[in-house]
Amino acid sequence: MDAQRLAQLHIDADAKQRPQKTLALIFIVIGLVTAATVFFAWPRASDQFRKIGASSAAFSGATTSSAGSSAATPAAGVTNASPTAAKTDDRVALTVSGYIINRERIEISPRFLGIVRSISVKKGDAVTNGQVIVQLDDAEYVARAHQVEGQLAAAQAAVSRSELMYARLQKLAENSLESKQTMDDARLQLEANRANLKQAEGELELARTYVSWCTIKSPIDGVVLEKMVRPNELVMPQSFGGARGPRTAFVALANPKDLQVEVDVNEADLSKISMNQLCRVSPEAYPDKSYSARVAEIAPEADRSKGTLQIKVQIENPDQFLTPELTAKVDFLKN
Repeated sequence: MDAQRLAQLHIDADAKQRPQKTLALIFIVIGLVTAATVFFAWPRASDQFRKIGASSAAFSGATTSSAGSSAATPAAGVTNASPTAAKTDDRVALTVSGYIINRERIEISPRFLGIVRSISVKKGDAVTNGQVIVQLDDAEYVARAHQVEGQLAAAQAAVSRSELMYARLQKLAENSLESKQTMDDARLQLEANRANLKQAEGELELARTYVSWCTIKSPIDGVVLEKMVRPNELVMPQSFGGARGPRTAFVALANPKDLQVEVDVNEADLSKISMNQLCRVSPEAYPDKSYSARVAEIAPEADRSKGTLQIKVQIENPDQFLTPELTAKVDFLKN
């Protein structure tokens, strides 16, 4: 019985062999897949990046990142031009990111201790040269000017009286009716009164100057960057410390048409920069905008801790798209 069961389980040698056609088909499929993979993965001279399926964007981004990092590691605040940019514009010698700044920021301060009576501007307002922006309480100085005007009138009257007296004495002296001593005294009195008149004129001019200083005008055409005082606040030209002390400035002004870009350049790239060198500025907020510029300032001293030198680039025709303290990219063009 056992022999009969073993005979039923026996498999012939021909049945054990795998069909040759199936095996050949498997090898053909494997070969085709391998050839297709090699074909698509092999880089061509006309292609910058090879794209494989849906992951092409990620593969392209990874390749760009690795190419930029393998070329050089820029210092803080310094961004080198990408290989693609270098190919599209051979004029770019160096690309650096920095901050847009006002070339000059003006803070209008009082000349003496006073109280703000009114302020006619607020943050963001446009002002013109000579426009009244702050009025201080001038009652004390106006009263002082009136007082000096009275002193001046008295000095003028004294001079007139002395001139008449001296003229009469001269006629009497011609007839030998007055002594030389009397003539000398009259002449000296006239000179003293004239000196008092000049002093009164100077005091009146000073009093009127203080009155004029109570009216604060804008020295430039610009924009109010900051409003620092309110009506009835005490202001003074110098701070004596403390956060609760009197204000030392009314407003901060700047000209929106006078902008620069401040950048820190790695010391290894300084040979690519020179005074008055042409540049191209693109704000990070509006990368499609481009502005002509020139190198206006090269700092005389480097930052040892960062190994950089500060460069300021003057923008030639700025507009409303350039906002101070925002970042911008500067392309330094080859001479």
